[in-house]
Parts: sequence; C-alpha cells; structure tokens
Amino acid sequence: MDELIGRLVTSAGIDRTAAEKAVVVILHFLVKEGPADKVKTVIDKLPGADAAMATTAAESGAGAMFGGGIMAAGARMMAAGLSMAQVQAVTRETIAYARETAGEDAVGEIVGAIPGLGQFV
Repeated sequence: MDELIGRLVTSAGIDRTAAEKAVVVILHFLVKEGPADKVKTVIDKLPGADAAMATTAAESGAGAMFGGGIMAAGARMMAAGLSMAQVQAVTRETIAYARETAGEDAVGEIVGAIPGLGQFV
C-alpha cells in the first residue's frame, strides 16, 4: 500500500493519513458493493490491502451514519477531510493502481458491476 499511498499524496495533494483512510474507504466500498469473488481476487493482488482493511476502524459505525453506495463512500472520504475534487482524484488513482496491479479485466468487471462507479474512474 505504500506505493499507492505515496502516489495519492503526490497526485491528490493530500496528507498520508487522509490517503490511508481514503484507500480503506474505497476498499471497503468495493468489498460491500462489488462481486465478492472478483473483489477478493483484486484485493489479494494489492500489496498490504488486507492488512490495511483489518487494522483500521475507518468503517466501523460509519455505515450506519452514511448509509451505503457510492455517495456514502464519498461522504466518508469527505468526513476524513477530503474535498470532492480530492475524492475523485483518490478514486481514479486507486482504481488505476488496481488496474496496474491486478489487471484491467478483473478491475473492469468490478467497475462495470457497481452502478455509478464508472463515472468516477
């Protein structure tokens, strides 16, 4: 995850803590909203993704407060201090990194299966 976090700090202009929180929100969103088998395959190929998701409380209780879906994921990231432009930049860069790491086909299937995600990436 260090490579992705570094890219987000540079490309989105956010600090490391905000980048880490945003990535975890995105990963939890993909797990919740995407096809389970495909998401697991992608997450297994992202170095440190399982550990980041397991060691953070970013999602605990947040679902009840923000609801579900893509708008809730954006609201979680904005609650972590990101602007809407930064949310979009972080989402694009995270999906681009996933494509580079896990492959276009696997990530494309996930993006295609989640309503509305394609317009953010």
